[in-house]
Amino acid sequence: MSTADHIVENIETGGDARAIEAVLEGLGRIILGKPDTLRLALTCVLARGHLLIEDVPGMGKTTLAHALARVMGLSYQRIQFTSDLLPADVVGVSMYEREKQVFEFHPGPLFNQLVVADEINRATPKTQSALLEAMEEQQVTVDGVTHALRDPFFVIATQNPTEQVGTYPLPESQLDRFLMRLSVGFPSAQTERELLMGQDRQQMIRETKAVVSTARLKALQARATEIHVAEPLVDYLQALIARTREDSRLDNGLSPRAALGLMRCAKAHALIRGADAVLPEDVQAVATAVIDHRIAWRDASDRAAGDQSTGEHVVRSVPVDG
Repeated sequence: MSTADHIVENIETGGDARAIEAVLEGLGRIILGKPDTLRLALTCVLARGHLLIEDVPGMGKTTLAHALARVMGLSYQRIQFTSDLLPADVVGVSMYEREKQVFEFHPGPLFNQLVVADEINRATPKTQSALLEAMEEQQVTVDGVTHALRDPFFVIATQNPTEQVGTYPLPESQLDRFLMRLSVGFPSAQTERELLMGQDRQQMIRETKAVVSTARLKALQARATEIHVAEPLVDYLQALIARTREDSRLDNGLSPRAALGLMRCAKAHALIRGADAVLPEDVQAVATAVIDHRIAWRDASDRAAGDQSTGEHVVRSVPVDG
């Protein structure tokens, strides 16, 4: 048995905390100086959600997506979304096999455990919509035939700010399929210096070995669903949801699906910090990433002091004690 196999075996037998620590350590060696972002990305994975990473080009969005796949040992494929990309390029296509005299389905890149949809908002709405069924139901339908996708299945999409040339804004129905939206952000001066003087990130990804098995990942996802949620915590979460629907300055409000997603993320976050029960701090930690891409300020002039996001505004406006 190789040294790498020994390490994986030790992690597999070391319990949930050791496995989570190993994943975060593996990601942290590639994505420097962003522990909170990495923790939220892992939260999204353990909550069985899809992740949208939005930032300007060159910030490490795709690197983070590839690092997640490598560290967790998932089969993955990157799709570069462009204006001429067709739905069949994503899902697959049925082709006529002359020798067999039948149409056979040839799966597209969507039939991997982790699909990196790079610059998703550079594709047309028709191609973007090809992901809807897959992201919601973990299946695709081609020529009237339904094909199940692999388990686990994740879409990690990157997108550039919508004000950039050649982008198509994602419709609300597409955005709502993403459990969380994150931004990597600029590194600190010290972190950037480490990047400039360190090893090439792509080479590091190629050399990165999986630290958890698919079975362990699925076990962690199952464990996240078992985290206890007390009734006062549900009261607090419902108060947050209600505030998004009652505040006239906010456009629309969170749907029941978003509320369920917020609960799942809070449970996964509690698991990552080694707790058996969800605290308000867990809800607050994930709220902005879950809320911000689903609702917005009706008027920019209504934005709270300090340039708060909608998620920050909602969390700050609801006291923990109700």
